[in-house]
Amino acid sequence: MELPSGKVTLDGHGYLVDPELWTPEFARAVAKAEDITLTQDHWDVIEYMRQSYADHGVAVDVRHVNKFLGEKNGISKHDGRRLLFELFPYGYVKQAVKMAGMKQPRAWSTG
Repeated sequence: MELPSGKVTLDGHGYLVDPELWTPEFARAVAKAEDITLTQDHWDVIEYMRQSYADHGVAVDVRHVNKFLGEKNGISKHDGRRLLFELFPYGYVKQAVKMAGMKQPRAWSTG
């Protein structure tokens, strides 16, 4: 993928090959391709995912993102899940994981 700041290598499904090369510019490019206008809520999820990756070296499980959204917004985890799908309507793995620059998880579907 060509970005104004340089080229990044993607796998066959459009995920970054090296998550260390992630930039906000990459997230904006993926969001544009997915027809998503990034709001502060999107960035909060992406930043949470990036921080979790920095702390643990793997993409955070969706359950933790649901809990994060619930706590951040004063709603239940179930409603956090609903909000996550409002933000990323084609799914956590297909959109959120990709925008956050994580590798495609092997054990998860892309949906």
